[in-house]
Amino acid sequence: MDNQDIKNRFGIIGNSPLLNRALDVAKQVAPTDISVLIQGESGSGKEVFSHIIHQLSARKHGSFIAVNCGAIPEGTIDSELFGHEKGSFTGAHEARKGYFEVVDSGTIFLDEVGELPMGTQARLLRVLESGEYIRVGSSKVQKANVRVVAATNVDVYEAVKKGKFREDLYYRLNTVPLRIPSLRQRKEDINLLFRKFIVDFSDKYRTPGMQLTPDAQEMLMNYQWPGNVRQLKNIAEQIAVLEQERIVTGAILTKYLPTEHVSSLPVFFKDKSKEDFSERDLLYKVLFDMKKDMVDLKKLVVELIQKGVNTSTFEKNSPYINQLYDDVQHNKQAYLNDEAPHPTLTIHNPKQAPKSNSDYMSYETEDAEEVEESLSLVEKESDLIKKALKKHKGKRKAAAKELGISERTLYRKIKDLNLD
Repeated sequence: MDNQDIKNRFGIIGNSPLLNRALDVAKQVAPTDISVLIQGESGSGKEVFSHIIHQLSARKHGSFIAVNCGAIPEGTIDSELFGHEKGSFTGAHEARKGYFEVVDSGTIFLDEVGELPMGTQARLLRVLESGEYIRVGSSKVQKANVRVVAATNVDVYEAVKKGKFREDLYYRLNTVPLRIPSLRQRKEDINLLFRKFIVDFSDKYRTPGMQLTPDAQEMLMNYQWPGNVRQLKNIAEQIAVLEQERIVTGAILTKYLPTEHVSSLPVFFKDKSKEDFSERDLLYKVLFDMKKDMVDLKKLVVELIQKGVNTSTFEKNSPYINQLYDDVQHNKQAYLNDEAPHPTLTIHNPKQAPKSNSDYMSYETEDAEEVEESLSLVEKESDLIKKALKKHKGKRKAAAKELGISERTLYRKIKDLNLD
């Protein structure tokens, strides 16, 4: 039986290479009796593939049962799978066969196997390895002639690393892994599937047929489809029943697509380059400006040294200039490349300010008061805002542009810092 015959028999639609690959694996593994782990997202069609494996196997005339492991309470899952004896627990008024006993010589499909409790996982491992199990409340070992096909929509290997799934059971189930592609991985099949569903539901509810416009087709292909084929079928049914228009446009289709999963559709976005600057950005600007001032000062000292300034001139001035002169003398290149460490900055407050750089270098500072520079970022921020406002004569829009922040942020900071 080729892939097209399988698609026709089981109602599979699509020609995606990933889908065809999954069908090839299912065909090859079906005649054997080994366990199969089907992996795929919810709604991608895992149960359909379990039916394919059963129907193409030697057990096709035996029973087939699908068990949703995630829907059975933890306290009763062992009883459901392996049966129980009368009186084995409260409410066990009579003995009961489990699924493994009922489906003898057939196939059992364990959907959402990753939801099984650890104790049940140990029982399942024994069935897979030896074909033996024990009813709840019994000590008699029973034999099971059952083929197990399991499925999960979670990453079982990650669950193994987190200690939520037995590693030995994972490798026992994963003898042949079968991965079903998600709908977004087979975009070329989406419009074909949608048209098929629309035709089916139009016949079922006796409504006129529908057509998709090119923009609607593009939207279907670009949507993420977290619910996969199941979700696509659900939306097709909604449109077939509720929509009065027979021509489905992108605008119409948008009404039926959940908004939390339309991130891949064309949307307007805010230009982040125009967002308001935060306080942190302003503080960074302050620090960068301070660093730039230090670099300029170091380069000025280097330039003065290269011009042969008399060292006695430095000796008469502040300890900071003296220290900087000694450091630069020992490592001129490092200072030129801005690689040397910054010495501690001191600010001088002489009685009479120098008129020029040359005056400053020869100015006597016996009465100078040496104070430590303020490291308060709030003061630096306030000082920058004052300078910007003064420079632009109180025009706040221009001052905000100069500071690299929005006008709204500047208004707020003026109010917070009491600069009115």
